Amino acid sequence: MFVGERRARVAEIPTASMADIAFLLLIFFLVTTTIDSDKGISLTLPAMGEDFKVQTQIITNILINDAGQVLIDDANVGLQQVRETISQIVQQSPLDENGRPRQIFSILTGKLTKYGIFIDVLDQVKQAGATKISIAEPRE
Repeated sequence: MFVGERRARVAEIPTASMADIAFLLLIFFLVTTTIDSDKGISLTLPAMGEDFKVQTQIITNILINDAGQVLIDDANVGLQQVRETISQIVQQSPLDENGRPRQIFSILTGKLTKYGIFIDVLDQVKQAGATKISIAEPRE
């Protein structure tokens, strides 16, 4: 009988194609994953360099101060009444050549005005039917 050395068997996992499988999985998940895009605020901005004179009678100033109070043409209006007030102004406004109200609503904020309040007022103005909205640079 032959007595010799026994070699211990080593269990191995074949890893030659592991990189290929990982690459295919990566491609699969990249192709099948959908990326949500933010909707943002839909505003049409004028072309750069367009300057024209605007009659001051058709401008309604909306001021949102640092405390969150809303003033429409220097009259203090609660956030809940903004839509009603703007809607009345839009209905009384003369129409332009496209049949839209000529009234321009200029929204001005303070430097410390909270962004959420600004967005709430902007939403109220848009829901009231205003088509011409100007966003002024914040006051210091």
